[in-house]
Amino acid sequence: MKSVEIKPGIYWVGYVDWNIRNFHGYQTHRGTTYNAYLIVDEKIALIDSVKAGYGKNLLSLVSEIIDPAKIDYIISNHTEPDHSSELLKVAQAAPDAQVIATAKGAAGLKKYFKADWDIKEVKTGDSISLGKRSLQFISTPMLHWPDSMFTYVPEEKLLFSMDAFGQHLATSKRFNDEVDEKIIMEEARTYYANIIMHLGSIVKKTLKAAEGLEIDMIAPSHGVIFRNNLDKIISKYIDWSSFKPKPVMLVIYDTMWQSTEMMATAITDGAIEAGIEVKKLSVQSNDITTLATEILEAGAVAVGSPTLNNGLLPTVAEFLTYIKGLRPGNKLGFAFGSHGWAGGAVPQIEEVLRELGTDLTVEGITCQYRPNDEELAKCKAAGKELAEKLMAKITAE
Repeated sequence: MKSVEIKPGIYWVGYVDWNIRNFHGYQTHRGTTYNAYLIVDEKIALIDSVKAGYGKNLLSLVSEIIDPAKIDYIISNHTEPDHSSELLKVAQAAPDAQVIATAKGAAGLKKYFKADWDIKEVKTGDSISLGKRSLQFISTPMLHWPDSMFTYVPEEKLLFSMDAFGQHLATSKRFNDEVDEKIIMEEARTYYANIIMHLGSIVKKTLKAAEGLEIDMIAPSHGVIFRNNLDKIISKYIDWSSFKPKPVMLVIYDTMWQSTEMMATAITDGAIEAGIEVKKLSVQSNDITTLATEILEAGAVAVGSPTLNNGLLPTVAEFLTYIKGLRPGNKLGFAFGSHGWAGGAVPQIEEVLRELGTDLTVEGITCQYRPNDEELAKCKAAGKELAEKLMAKITAE
């Protein structure tokens, strides 16, 4: 890859990671990018760095444009290692550069690198001049780490948005209008669901704080740069942060001897009969990244597991643990499952769903061993009831 000029005197100097498929548990089916940006003015600033192992590539791209030793400022928007691992290597190549971060960011960098760096701490409202351009800093704590911040260039109407608006997407193209929009939005949705979803209230607050900014380009830390049609990705973030439900119901389950699967099929049939879109998703056939993405916009979810050792099947327990951390909101739902001589799975599912604030508007269903026709009819009725309640909720909202 070569450096790419995204605005006059402003360059992408990151790294495209085509083959990464696991990002701390998140399945990155289309790879990712680690975006870093170089601003050349009377003073020179580097915005962020790249993941460990790719610092040489970053410095090579910078060297196409200027001598790295001429960098005056290194801006750390976020201390997570996929953006900061190579900061020390960059700082060694630019020994006179001033590192800039939030107070939490400075503390994090010193902890990671065990280095007594002279880091300039900034907060919302602080700015520095590069000459013709300036950098304004906006603290965005817990979006998605305590150290996080945006960097804004008002003269260019350019927002370096850190992990917000990102996508794990490897591509040789740098801009959103060069890549299939459907793919970009799929990956933006997956990214939001698996990294940002639990921060909905903070996303709302951050979007409000950025309302007064004139923006015609958003340069995130992962994926493509948005240089047109910005309203689409921003409006999606507004919807996602509000947990605006779609008329979609999910039936998520695992099964040992097909009994719970029989129940899941009956529940699905009932929801279909109600006229709603429904998806029956086995946790064996769908990774948790996909399941979390589906849950983001779905208005209702039925979760099923057989009982194993008085508890959940491990695959369902893993799924619920992952979802519990992401905290999807504004859902209707219920639990279901089969058991042999003793139950246990359904109450444990209900406990997690209650913690998530799910409205258990339909009573949970259990059956012993293989469900009979009467029990399957009950499952079908429950699926229909949940679907109808979801449609009534969406109509009322």
